[in-house]
Amino acid sequence: MDYKVLCEQAIEVIKDVGHFIFQELHSFTTDDIEIKSLNSFVTYVDKTAEEKLVKGLKTILPESGFLTEEETVTHRGEVFNWVIDPLDGTTNFIHKIPLFAISVALIENDETVLGIVLEINQNECFYSWKGEKSFLNGKAIKVSNAEKVADSLVSTGFPYYNFEILKQYMAIIEEMAKKSQGIRRFGSAATDLAYVACGRFDIFFEHSLHPWDVAAGAFIVKQAGGIVTDFSGGNNYIFGKEIIATTPGVYNEFQQVVHSKISQE
Repeated sequence: MDYKVLCEQAIEVIKDVGHFIFQELHSFTTDDIEIKSLNSFVTYVDKTAEEKLVKGLKTILPESGFLTEEETVTHRGEVFNWVIDPLDGTTNFIHKIPLFAISVALIENDETVLGIVLEINQNECFYSWKGEKSFLNGKAIKVSNAEKVADSLVSTGFPYYNFEILKQYMAIIEEMAKKSQGIRRFGSAATDLAYVACGRFDIFFEHSLHPWDVAAGAFIVKQAGGIVTDFSGGNNYIFGKEIIATTPGVYNEFQQVVHSKISQE
C-alpha cells in the first residue's frame, strides 16, 4: 500500500468537501439544526459533507469500510476503515464562529496509518501517513520544545453533556490556570490536536470524545514527535473517550496532574 499516494488522493477529496462546507456557511440558518442529544447538534451540512467524503474515499480505496459520526454509512471493511468527522466543530459552525474542521483517519486492521485534519477557515491542511513526518500545507511540522507546564499553552474542551467527572475535570483546569501560560477552548478537538502537532499548543486534554474526534489528530501529533495517551497513560485514547496529547517535555508532569485529580473521589 502506497500511503503517500493514498494520503494525497484523500486530501483532494477532503478539500473539495471543505469548499462545500465553507460555501454553506453563508446560506445556513438555525432552521436547519437538528438536535441529536443534549448539546449535540447536526445539520444537513454535516450529513451531506459526510456523504461526499464517503463517496470520494470509497472511490480511491474500494475495499474500505467506514466509521462515521453521522452514520450515513455503516459498512465495515475487513482490513481498512476510514474514521470520519465531516464537521468537527458543528456548534461553532452553527454560530458562525470561524473554527471548524474535517477529520479523516485510515485504520488498517488495528493500526492508524493515515491522518488528515483540514481546518476549513484558514485553509490549513495537517496530515501524515505511516512512516513519514507530519505536514501543514506541504511543510514539515513538529511539536514544541516546551520542557515544563509553566512554559505551556493548554487546550481543552469543557464538558457539555457528560458531567460524571466534572468536579475532577475542573480541578485540572484550576491547576493549569495557576501553573501554565493559559488555557484555550476552541470547540474542535481535531483542530486542537493539529495545533499540538505544529507547536501552537503544548498540551491538549479532553474526555467524552469519540473516535472520529481524535483518530486523525492523534496520529498527526505522534508523527510530529508528540506523546498521546489516555488519562491513565495507556493507549486507549481513540475508543476510550479520553485523551492527553503533549510535547514530550511536559507529558510526565501534566499526566501526573490529570491522574491525581481524576483519582480523587
